[in-house]
Amino acid sequence: MTTLTIMRALPREVDPVVYNMLHEDPGNVSYSAVGGLSDQIRELRESIELPLMNPELFLRVGIKPPKGVLLYGPPGTGKTLLARAIASNIDANFLKVVSSAIIDKYIGESARLIREMFGYARDHQPCIIFMDEIDAIGGRRFSEGTSADREIQRTLMELLNQLDGFDQLGKVKMIMATNRPDVLDPALLRPGRLDRKIEIPLPNEQSRMEILKIHAAGIAKHGEIDYEAVVKLAEGFNGADLRNVCTEAGMSAIRAERDYVIHEDFMKAVRKLNEAKKLESSAHYSADFGKE
Repeated sequence: MTTLTIMRALPREVDPVVYNMLHEDPGNVSYSAVGGLSDQIRELRESIELPLMNPELFLRVGIKPPKGVLLYGPPGTGKTLLARAIASNIDANFLKVVSSAIIDKYIGESARLIREMFGYARDHQPCIIFMDEIDAIGGRRFSEGTSADREIQRTLMELLNQLDGFDQLGKVKMIMATNRPDVLDPALLRPGRLDRKIEIPLPNEQSRMEILKIHAAGIAKHGEIDYEAVVKLAEGFNGADLRNVCTEAGMSAIRAERDYVIHEDFMKAVRKLNEAKKLESSAHYSADFGKE
């Protein structure tokens, strides 16, 4: 007669898609690498980092910490970078989710993936879930639509259910990001689900200066660089544009067969990108474009 002994329980099966979310490396991003967003960093750290690191502060005061945060603003302003900075500065599991990748053609699969994701987060606390481009599944619900639209609505309802489900002081925190806050469902935005909405605006002149200096720090330079003159020409630029200015300045130096960048390279780069931005904003595409 054979006697069998249970040595230990195997961990529950997790969808491979959830493991892929976990293996997304946020990189080593410090808060000093995020320029011009000191107020937004403070708000985000109060909402996400403080409840995870010092939950007793909230118990002592007698308030419930925020469950989640919505980061919204124009493209290229640093929403994803902020989430990566939080993830790399906290010793916690980090699930990065691209919302459009959750949608599945089979009925109920997307909602099941949301359940799996939150189940994994609860089992591996502390955990931060970052959902980028949340407007892909978080849009306003309506009564009519295709079967694909109804599947997206079912996914949203499961997300709302999970947000209500985990306890307030549990070490699972939610960060969502979008550049279209106007299309989001009001039920998703209500306090108790996403308690804080943090706007990430286009940088002002001082913020542009900070961002440009951060991106230019690693570039081999020669002579004096007048960052103020560059920033004045960069009106309306976002953080991604300013990084592109540094890249273009470097390309200009390479074309001139130099291994360093001078002030004139930066000025050429910012003028070139200014022209490109004007073209983007005034572009009108004809219906017969490309026809002979």
